[in-house]
Amino acid sequence: MKKYEYFEATADIGLRAYGNDMNEAFENAGLAIFNIISDTSLIIPERKIEFEVASEDDVSLLYDFLEELLFYHETEFMLFSRFDVEIDDDFHLKAVIHGEEIDWDRHERKTEIKAITFHKMAVKKANRVEVQAIVDL
Repeated sequence: MKKYEYFEATADIGLRAYGNDMNEAFENAGLAIFNIISDTSLIIPERKIEFEVASEDDVSLLYDFLEELLFYHETEFMLFSRFDVEIDDDFHLKAVIHGEEIDWDRHERKTEIKAITFHKMAVKKANRVEVQAIVDL
């Protein structure tokens, strides 16, 4: 099973992440975000940051989670390569994200993400979970 894929979006990039449950789909969305920014295989998960978010529905929870990832990327000057997510039935998410400080001499510099958008954001639950987001480059 693939973890994520990208799709064309005018001047932006879209992503679809998959999982056997919401936790795994959100974890794979985090991985997809940071593979836009850099090569996550080169990011050592030596430091962790924990956070929680609560929202009113699945789509808002996805947006809030991805926004938090960008917040910690920008404020802590870090890249992340491992994401541990626990979501409960009340749209409450606990996350532990693992990464290291940015070192552009060692990390591949790909594309800067300016923002997460609500445009075409979706969470689909069936046999597998699929989440979709578009990021502003």
